[in-house]
Parts: sequence; C-alpha cells; structure tokens
Amino acid sequence: MSSWRSALLYGTPPAALALAGLLLWAGHDSEIAIVAMVAVWCVLWWVFEPVPIPVTSLLPIALLPLLGVLTPAEVGQAYGSPLILLLLGGFLLSKAMEHSGAHRRIALGLVRVIGAHSGRRLVLGFMVAAATLSMWISNTATTLMLLPVALVVLEATRERRALSVPLLLGMAYAASVGGLGTPIGTPPNLIFMQIYQQTTGEAVTFSQWMSWGLPVVLVLIPLMAVFLTRSLPGRIDVDLPEVGRWRTEERRVLVVFALTALAWITRGEPFGGWQAWLGLPQANDASVALLAVVLMFVIPNGRGGRLLDWERASSIPWGVLLLFAGGICLARGFESSGLSTILGNSLAGVTDIPTFWLLLSICLLVTFMTETTSNTASATLLMPVLAAAALAADLPPELLMVPAAMSASCAFMLPVATAPNTVVYSSGMVTTSQMAREGLLINLLGALVIASLCWLML
Repeated sequence: MSSWRSALLYGTPPAALALAGLLLWAGHDSEIAIVAMVAVWCVLWWVFEPVPIPVTSLLPIALLPLLGVLTPAEVGQAYGSPLILLLLGGFLLSKAMEHSGAHRRIALGLVRVIGAHSGRRLVLGFMVAAATLSMWISNTATTLMLLPVALVVLEATRERRALSVPLLLGMAYAASVGGLGTPIGTPPNLIFMQIYQQTTGEAVTFSQWMSWGLPVVLVLIPLMAVFLTRSLPGRIDVDLPEVGRWRTEERRVLVVFALTALAWITRGEPFGGWQAWLGLPQANDASVALLAVVLMFVIPNGRGGRLLDWERASSIPWGVLLLFAGGICLARGFESSGLSTILGNSLAGVTDIPTFWLLLSICLLVTFMTETTSNTASATLLMPVLAAAALAADLPPELLMVPAAMSASCAFMLPVATAPNTVVYSSGMVTTSQMAREGLLINLLGALVIASLCWLML
C-alpha cells in the first residue's frame, strides 16, 4: 500500500472524530455530529479506496446503530429494501442470460440488422446492441461479452486502425448510457428511487423510470455515434461471427426474461396494471424479479441442467449490494439526524439559478466527479443532499435528483471511470489520451442532453 493510502487509512478516523468534536463544540446535536463523522469517513475511503469500497460500506451499517442514530431494525430494513432485492434479482437474471449465450445472439442480430458494410453503421450497430443489453444485464458483462466479437470484426477488416477507437469506445460508452434505460440497468437509478421514496413517501415505478431514461438513451446513442465516427471512411466490409442455430437454453431464458420485463413494465400501468387487476397491492418489482430467478433455477436447460445454478449465481457482485445497503443506512442517518435538512437549506440559494443552467451544472459536477469515484458511491452521497435542497427550495425532488443519478453513469474520459471503460482499455487498442480526448467532449454532450431532456420532462 502506498504511503498516502496508508495515511488515509489511519488518518481518516481521527480526522472524522475531530470533525464531530468541532460540530458538538459549535452547538450541533450529537446525532448530526455522528452522521457527519461517518459521512466524511465514508467519503474519503470511498474516493481514495485505502480499503475496498464494499468494506467502507459496512461503516454506516456498524456505526450508526452502535452510536444510537439508527436502531438495528432500521439497519435491517436497509438490507431488506425492495430495491436491493430488485437489484439482487436483476444480477441473478443477468447471470442466466450470460450463461445461455442469448445476449451474444441478440447483439449480433442487432448489428446485422443495422448494417455491417458501413463503418458508421457498424459502430452504431455495436452501440445499439451494447445499450440494449445493458438495460437488462450489467454494463460490465455487456462489454466483456461484446469485446471479443468486436476484436474479431477488427481483425477481419483492413480499416482496423481507423475503426478500432470509435468501435471500442462507442461500445463502452453505449453500455454505460444503456444502463439509464431501466431501473436495473445501473445502481444509481435504484439509489435515486430508494432515496426519493424515503423522502417523499411515493414510489417510482419501473415504467415511470423508463419514461425518463429511455428518451435519454434514444437521443444520446445516435449523437455519440455521429461524433465518434466523424472521420471514418464510408464503406467497410467485415465478416461477423456466426452464432449457429437457436439452442433450447437460449429460447427458454429469453422467454423468462421477456415475461419478467413485461411484468415489470405493466405492474402499475395501464389502468392500474396487473397489480390492481389481480388485487395484489403489495406486489412490487422485487417480487417479480425473485420469482423469475426461482423459475431460472427450476426450468431445465435442455442439456441435463437448469437455466441457472448456484455456482454461477454465487458469483454476482455482492459488494454492490453491500454498498447499496450502506448507502441506504447513511441516507437514513442524514434524514433522521436532520443533517440533510441543514445541508439542503445551505444549498437552497443555489436553486435561484435558472432551472436549465442549474440542471446543467449538476450534470457537469456529477459527471466529472464520477471520473475518479464510484458512480454508486457518488449517487449514495448526493441523493439525500439534493433531495433536501429541492425541498428547501420548494422544488420537486426529482428535478434535481434524476439528472444527477443519470450523470453518475456518464463518465467517459478515464479508464478508471467506469468498468466498460476499463474493459476496452485493457484490449490495448485504445490509449488513455484517445479516451480522454473523445471522452471529454462526450462528457459535455451527455451532460447537455441529460439536462435538456430532464428540463423538458420533469
């Protein structure tokens, strides 16, 4: 471990404790001082990672009940949040999809439909495939699956040098943007939904999030493709890999996945959705996801096994669930102690800025912040503060929270910013300077599109 990481590892706890002492000396309530101490401790360890991010996420879960800010029951509710269970179900469903290979067939089918004889259309095809898949399976898994296909395509063309950067970057960027299309696409979406429900008492439905996220995906993907392919030659002939005949496992996984997506989208709409028609007021998206997971464990795959087994299921990113639970605990600590109200009131004056420029400023701030920090950690820290600021300024909380949640997944400049960036950088065909140059302008474009559409929709 480097010396500065060691300094942060051992120096952060006493520094956070000193902050708590200063707040107590200034006359603040002890709960406010404790939550501020835990928040600063988490921020520094989340940003600089002297220990793994999931380990840091255990701090609020351990310290807030220990120091009397939350009860053990409230901490348990964080782990049992329906949105954590939805994320768990989404991870498990994506494992079944990855194992079946159906996602590769979908991706290549989309690329063929859009066109493989034009450089621009080829890049757009890969971007549409990446965005479509990453709405339902993790951005990382999407990029890892598409990268070998993209490398085969690059090997088969004479325009490898010109095509490699736009194809690989477009694929990575589209995987990040596609995650905005559904609540399960990327964790910041669900963090927004959780904090919004805690703040307002109203739940955001699956279809409601899609009504905000899908327009961003549909506008941003073509714009990014046009920018990234601006210097590509017109016609490029490539041979796409063959996928062979449909297998039983692929068909069955896609049927379960399609029915699950349909159930998510129609749970509350139209006309009250099946939740109202069947008289199931407590039904939620997590229930749908977990029932689908059970089906994956039960349905045969046609080869003597099941669509999902525990060996693969146990390899999901459990650390993200810990981070999510820790974030919910910290957000509840902010709310119960009154710290979020204090921070919100201090930021309320900022909302005097014209709405569009305020949203654009938030998008730019969050985008560049997440170039060096986890998007999930960033969303965890910002959502309670933005919710309180909106309420203090008498604005709808979603007006500030939605663009921030979306921008948390739109950092495109650095290999460390997102997992898809890291994956394509590891191919050795994209340099840091190339990613930074293209990513800077895509960052600005993404912030502008998100701010503009949120301004119009919210």
